[in-house]
Order: sequence, then structure tokens, then C-alpha cells
Amino acid sequence: MRSIWNGAISFGLVSIPIKLVNATESHSISFRQVHAEDNGRIRYRKFCELEDREVTQSEIGKGYEDADGTIVPITDEDLSHLPIPTARTIEIVAFVPADRIDPLQMESAYYLAASGAPAAKPYTLLREALKRSNKVAIAKYALRGRERLGMLRVVGDAIAMHGLLWPDEVRAPEGVAPDVDVTVRDKELDLADALMDTLGEVDLKDLHDEYREALEEVIAAKAAGETPPEAPSPAPGGKVLDLMAALEKSVRAAKESRGEEAEVTPLPSKKATAKKTATPKKPAAKKTASKTATSKKTTAKKTTTKKTTAKKTAPRKRPA
Repeated sequence: MRSIWNGAISFGLVSIPIKLVNATESHSISFRQVHAEDNGRIRYRKFCELEDREVTQSEIGKGYEDADGTIVPITDEDLSHLPIPTARTIEIVAFVPADRIDPLQMESAYYLAASGAPAAKPYTLLREALKRSNKVAIAKYALRGRERLGMLRVVGDAIAMHGLLWPDEVRAPEGVAPDVDVTVRDKELDLADALMDTLGEVDLKDLHDEYREALEEVIAAKAAGETPPEAPSPAPGGKVLDLMAALEKSVRAAKESRGEEAEVTPLPSKKATAKKTATPKKPAAKKTASKTATSKKTTAKKTTTKKTTAKKTAPRKRPA
């Protein structure tokens, strides 16, 4: 791998000659701007606005535009004499636990390669010290015209450095969270936990850029004069009206995709719960029915009594 910067790690009084190597690479597909009518390349030319002529790269310098529009020229010599000790040095200033670093601060990643045999021993010493302490090193360094903050950590048998944003370059998350009060029920959290457990973990090596692969197929088809493949129809979507139902459905789908039995205990819906708890009370009707039944019994009893009395008082017939 080609180095992009040569210098040394300053570790107290120990100096470790190193080379800075890019640890990542982009696989994204880039496009050229072309004239839509004839596919001619669109190019940008650099003109001097005072002389109204095109200039070459060797004629272009740096300048800072002041508030009133005045241009202050800055040369490479001016930059080389900046009073910073990190011009060619990665200066370690502290060692802290890794969880002290906010991931929002992380930028580009680099490998630090030992430069020559004399650097092998101090390089290994720093690597093993980082391993044993379970800490990362915070350092300052200069790259591409400005001083930067970095974090050194061990990756395999190498030392890697992550460029960090300065703390004042990270915005506070003000106005991002919902500004309304929301209550999350325990049952909803239980379903969310079940969904997380069902999805489980993933080996990041198994993930790949499907968009880039599809784009490569389109480019290959166009280059061969063939019709590009059509995109599959998107799944019908809609607004999630019932969060509980959506969570249950997500858990069921995740289990089916993993070949597991998709048994999800359905939780009672709000309507069913309301119906169950709102049992109508009819004390008046019950009382009325009771009175009616009692009245009927009383009437029947009186009727029976009258019949008995009438039977007892009837005159006996005398024999002829």
C-alpha cells in the first residue's frame, strides 16, 4: 500500500518513524458529466477573472478572502513555517478508555506502518502497551494543511489511527428528538426486544453493497446493447396505524425468514380490552324483573287461596 504521509509517532521521549497508509477504500461507482445530445465530455476550465484567460494548475495558488472581499495570498512557504510541533509528528497527548470517544467524532481511518527496521521495537512496544492497558491513545497531527485530532488503537498486529473531529465541530442534537410526550408501554418494549432477539447478530463480512451490484449490471447491459434489468415492484406500503400489530408482524416475518416457527402470542388489542372492561351494568332491569316475578307469585297464590275457599264453602247436596 502506498503511503500518503511520512513522519514519526512521539511517545514521550520515544520517537517511532512511521508511514501513514489509507485503511479504507471506496468502491462506489463514479460518473462523468456528458452532453446529453452527443455524449461529449463536459469539462471545466479555470479562468482568471482579472485577465479573462484560462490558467494552468502551476499558476494557481492559495488565498484567504477577507470580510471586505480582499484576497490575502498564502504560500506553501507560509504554511511550512507555522509554529506547530505536529508538522511531521503524531504527538500522543493522552491515553483514555475507548468508550470515552464519541463515534460521532470519527472520520477517516489509517494504518500506521513502521518505517524501517529501527522502528520495529518501539512500534511493537507501543502496540503491546495499548493492548495491555485496554486504552486508546489521543494524538495531534498535521495533514493537508491543518492540525487534526486522532485516536490510535490496535487492529490485529498493527496500529490504526482514526481521524477525529474536534469536540466543537460536533453539533448538539437539539431539536432532533420528538417534541411531544410519548408513553411506551411495557408490552410494546417486550415485542421490540423479541424482534431484536429474533433478528439476532450478523457477521458484517456478509453484508455487501446491493445498489452498486445492481448498478454494475445496468452498466454491463447498456455496454452490451442489451435492455437493463427492471427493478422489482416495491412492496405495498402504508402508514403504521397500530404499533403493536406492526411489531407482532415484524417478529413473525423475522422468524419465518430464519426458518423458525412463527408463533407470536397476540396481545389483546385496545378495542378488545375496552370491550372486556366495559361490562354493562343492569341493576334496574334485574330489580324490575325480580319485582315482576314476585308479583306473579303473589297473584298465583291468592288465586289458589280463593279456589280453596270456594271449594270449602260450597253447599252439600241432600239425598232424595
